Amino acid sequence: MTERPTRLQAVCWDMGGVLLRTFDWRKRRMWERRLHLPPGSLEREVFDGPASRLAMLGRATSADVWQEVARSHALSDDEARTLRADFFAGDRLDDELLAYIASLRPAIRTALISNAWPDVRLALGEAGTNAFFDEIVISAEVGAAKPDPSIYQIALDRLRLPAEAAAFVDDMPRNLEAARAIGMHVVLFNGTQRTIEAVMKALREEDHLGSV
Repeated sequence: MTERPTRLQAVCWDMGGVLLRTFDWRKRRMWERRLHLPPGSLEREVFDGPASRLAMLGRATSADVWQEVARSHALSDDEARTLRADFFAGDRLDDELLAYIASLRPAIRTALISNAWPDVRLALGEAGTNAFFDEIVISAEVGAAKPDPSIYQIALDRLRLPAEAAAFVDDMPRNLEAARAIGMHVVLFNGTQRTIEAVMKALREEDHLGSV
């Protein structure tokens, strides 16, 4: 007798670049011009600099990240505060995607798996975003960041599910490949509606939610 494949019981989601995206780039580009930086390089400085990499593992704070950026460009305290506010001014949560995630529950469990700095859980709570998820796994809190397989396993352990019973949605192929390597289903974020359709298709193929 052929054993029936494990059905999908959870969908895990990335945050930055998926649930939270930059919809207005004007203030970041303004700062790049002011600092004589090529387009896109400010994001790399903020998110890929040494302090940020440490913060994503819980070994530095968000303040350390901005101090590093300010030092590298000789910014005053006032300039650094303005840059920090302007940098995130164009970021928005995807309400349509969050509504879809809410519609999955309770039939399907949901989780957030995010490479993020230590203060992000507080921000999620203030935005009410944590209410959409059964589990939230933040790299700074667990000391492991995607694509490290251990961060996916932590989420699975908290969900009490095997890898094959969960799907993971992310905008970065390397993070998806790492999730696939441990047995999770994966969906590349490709815009809100196309991603929702891809998740729905994955759930239908597992014969779990029918026409959801």
